[in-house]
Amino acid sequence: MDTIALILSIIGCINWGLVGIFQLDAVAWLFGGSGSLFSRIVYTVIGLAGLWCISLLFRRKAHAD
Repeated sequence: MDTIALILSIIGCINWGLVGIFQLDAVAWLFGGSGSLFSRIVYTVIGLAGLWCISLLFRRKAHAD
C-alpha cells in the first residue's frame, strides 16, 4: 500500500509541476476536463494517497539486529 500511495503521490506532483510550468493539467487533459467524473475520481485517489503518505513520516521502521 505504501508503494502504491507513493507512486500516486509522485504522479500528482508531476501533474502539479506541469500545471505550474506549462499551465497543462495532464489529468484534465487525459480524462475530459477537470470537472469530469473520472478526473475528479483520479484527483480524489491521488489526494487520499497523499494523506496516506503523511503516515510514512511518523512510522518507525523496525531495525534488523
